[in-house]
Amino acid sequence: MNNIIKELAKKNLEKVVKIRRELHEYPELAFKEFKTAALIKRELDLLNISYKSEIAGTGIVALIEGKEKGKTVLLRADMDALPIEEETESLFKSKNKGVMHACCHDGHVAGLLGAAMILNEIKDKIKGNIKLVFQPAEEGPGGAKPMIDEGILNNPKVDVAFGCHLWPGYSAGKILIKDGPLMAHP
Repeated sequence: MNNIIKELAKKNLEKVVKIRRELHEYPELAFKEFKTAALIKRELDLLNISYKSEIAGTGIVALIEGKEKGKTVLLRADMDALPIEEETESLFKSKNKGVMHACCHDGHVAGLLGAAMILNEIKDKIKGNIKLVFQPAEEGPGGAKPMIDEGILNNPKVDVAFGCHLWPGYSAGKILIKDGPLMAHP
């Protein structure tokens, strides 16, 4: 299974990079992630993954159902950008004046879409479900609670949740983990 996942990751890498760069060019502030949500829905539609949108405004929850019944794992990515002017000369520099993906959320969304590409292709080998949550407004107002209040942890009930955060200070390929909550608001 590891080799299959690695091959699928290689196969989808160029597309995931393209998605991240597109997201980076058009960052949006909290609860205004309309183009971001449209891009996510476009990619989920291409994959034939069912989803619900407009959760807590711009949030999206998608579901990949495995071949066999089992537990439900939630994977989460935040979508919003920060009110910062990008001062790089990158080819995919922000085109939205005064807004930039300074906290890697473009990478989080692209990474979760990449995971969706892989998991959707191997869903017949999965026991249980994978919920993909694209959360608005992580920076500041907090989009997680409104999404939870709208029931994202149910139907099917979530048994465990995982999020990630890119951290430019560490080398590519490093994964840092901690038992219990990390970088979570009380």
